[in-house]
Amino acid sequence: MIKLVSLLCTLLFSSIVNSNTLLIVGDSLSAGYKMPVENSWPVLLPEKLKQQNQNIKIINASISGDTSGNGLARLPALLTKHQPDYVLLELGANDGLRGFSPDIVSNNLSAMIEQVKTKKAQPILMQLRVPTNYGKRYGDAFSSIYPSLSEEKGIPLMPFFLEYVITKPEWMMSDGLHPKEIAQPWIAEFIATELGKIIK
Repeated sequence: MIKLVSLLCTLLFSSIVNSNTLLIVGDSLSAGYKMPVENSWPVLLPEKLKQQNQNIKIINASISGDTSGNGLARLPALLTKHQPDYVLLELGANDGLRGFSPDIVSNNLSAMIEQVKTKKAQPILMQLRVPTNYGKRYGDAFSSIYPSLSEEKGIPLMPFFLEYVITKPEWMMSDGLHPKEIAQPWIAEFIATELGKIIK
């Protein structure tokens, strides 16, 4: 009887450990831009998480070119279909590159965060920035969207991995915006480490 109870407890614990699902909703930075998708950081992420004793199912719903508005439109169906425990929002870069008002980006992300919370999932926001050639005023206003929302909504803010990758020119594509395939394992490691601070 004791062995049976022990086995049931073990199975229950294993089920709990394996229950976490992370949905990534992003743009080309998370979609494996111009590379085989199997070499992109979201595909490499589960193995990096396992090395940190985290067994998390990753669903990557990122699409190159997506804006925060696109993500907002797609999110309800994604939440219903996948029922994630965590949702990493990596959106806004394309809005910024097109000069969209920071208020639009903030409102879209805010609505996404609330949708995730309504589904009893944990939103995680990734900090994003735009190139300096868009001007300091716009750049500062855009960058401030993310910490402001993080504080207002009480959700984790993940550092922007590109800030570290871009310091290695050999890791960046010729457009100066996208990491090469060679950078993906490092990004996966970075994301896994940051997630380890959030997902206990």
